[in-house]
Amino acid sequence: MIAPDSLKRIAFWSRELGEREIEVARAGIVEKSYRANECIFVRGDPFEYWTGVVTGLARMGIVSRGGKATSFAGLTEGAWFGEGSVLKNEARRYDVVALRDTRLALMDRATFLWLFENSVGFNRFLVGQLNERLGQFIGLLEYGRTLDATARLARSIASLFNPILYPGLTRHLEITQEEIGALSGISRQNANRSLKRLSDEGLLRLEYGGVTIVDLDRLRSYGE
Repeated sequence: MIAPDSLKRIAFWSRELGEREIEVARAGIVEKSYRANECIFVRGDPFEYWTGVVTGLARMGIVSRGGKATSFAGLTEGAWFGEGSVLKNEARRYDVVALRDTRLALMDRATFLWLFENSVGFNRFLVGQLNERLGQFIGLLEYGRTLDATARLARSIASLFNPILYPGLTRHLEITQEEIGALSGISRQNANRSLKRLSDEGLLRLEYGGVTIVDLDRLRSYGE
């Protein structure tokens, strides 16, 4: 059982729970660590846990039969994912890979369903989470088909600053250019060129070990 302050730190949604609900949530969560480039979940696996990112960075995506990799979303600290598949009790439809050393919080399905059935605050969070995730994937489909590499990268970075999906994230993102390329589905070389262009245009600032967002609104609409 994780401590109450640990739950509050890793799970923004827990602040909406009552005392009994917090105790149930604490009892149903364990933490597990993964090394960089380690596969965390594989498409087709049973979906036994609702999952949160405690520390680190992971990529949600798929690899086609032809070997082409497609990124769906980056998963940074504070992100929780997989609620749709837990609710439907279906197999995972995507892979999750750690891009750096990553620690996850895993809530078992029975605990998730208990909160779903008994907690108004938890359900309020889930509605907002599912709505934001739907918008994220619609945006992914749109810019994946219509935008060039720089615009795709700009939108991919901007998507990491959704306050619902990634609560508590500051304007500085600790991420390498290689990791940004992986999340955007483009090569490291193209990512480097695109980042320099966005920096020259004043949308972000390249720094050692990460980037600082200067104009989030322009990143979100880049390429329109």
